[in-house]
Amino acid sequence: MPIANSGKVLATGANGYIAIWVVKALLEQGYSVRGTVRSESKGTHLKERFKSYGDKLEVVVVEDITKEGAFDEAVKGVDVVEHMASPFHFNAEDPNELITPAVAGTSGVLQSALLHGKDVKRIVVLASTAAILETNRSAPVVFTEDDWNNHAIQQVETKGKDASPADKYQASKTLAEKAAWAFYEQHKNEVKWDLVVLNPPFVFGPVLHAVDSPESLNTSAKEWYYNVVKGRLDQEALANSGSSYVDVRDLAEAHVLAIRKEEASGNRIIISAGAFKWQDWVNASRLVAPELPPGNTSYKREKAVHQRSYDNSKAAKLLQLPYRTLEATAADCIADFKQKGWL
Repeated sequence: MPIANSGKVLATGANGYIAIWVVKALLEQGYSVRGTVRSESKGTHLKERFKSYGDKLEVVVVEDITKEGAFDEAVKGVDVVEHMASPFHFNAEDPNELITPAVAGTSGVLQSALLHGKDVKRIVVLASTAAILETNRSAPVVFTEDDWNNHAIQQVETKGKDASPADKYQASKTLAEKAAWAFYEQHKNEVKWDLVVLNPPFVFGPVLHAVDSPESLNTSAKEWYYNVVKGRLDQEALANSGSSYVDVRDLAEAHVLAIRKEEASGNRIIISAGAFKWQDWVNASRLVAPELPPGNTSYKREKAVHQRSYDNSKAAKLLQLPYRTLEATAADCIADFKQKGWL
């Protein structure tokens, strides 16, 4: 497939935590960007943030990504689609509150590209390791791109509204990604574009999108803020609970590389910098903000056992993506929160 080293990129959900960093990275690399938002007001911050790029940024309104043909106009005249619009929260009562927009939004943008995206060369979908991990697997386990989270789907199908919040979210991500690959396999002989899927774990880092308080942060940044800055977790949780992470700016760079690297074609790619326990973030943050709560001072990083982690070798091979250290991400988060007056 041709490599898209220039041209116009459609970025869906462009005002989101991850997506706005992707927009920034694309503009800095010389691309033009057409960003979708749900309302005119949500585009105001984008236009102001990137006003120095002039007409390189175009903001369009797509009110409802689940509506048939929602992206029909948006895909016209673009060379690449970066699909990032999808809900991420743990507050859904009905699983379909998450599943419907995740699946319909993903399928819809591919359908629009099939029918109206005659210039599109590549589509990159932001998925998640939520579509990869399975919590019922014996641990410790290192997941790869060959793994699928069928357990969450089964839990939602069996329990419905009584499924756990995590299972509802994970099922939405799994079903959306499965829908993307199924659509591509069905239509790959009809289209000029190929598909790449990126699967990050928890995404942390400075906040570029419009927020006016810690309470209005996106899910991952809010959890980081309250666990690390406000000391919400107890001693046991700090030392023993955690996951894997990637810096939001490294993920944004991965989105750019995913449209430039020909060899990324047809791959789902884990984008993970490594595993953590929450005390790791506390210790790293206290290097630059010693006034923060010390947390579990008996914790030893070298003795930590990570029950679930991810093999990131495919990203290294296909994208040659470097990662910021946990300490660098922590320092920049703290600097950002101080600048916002939240610390």
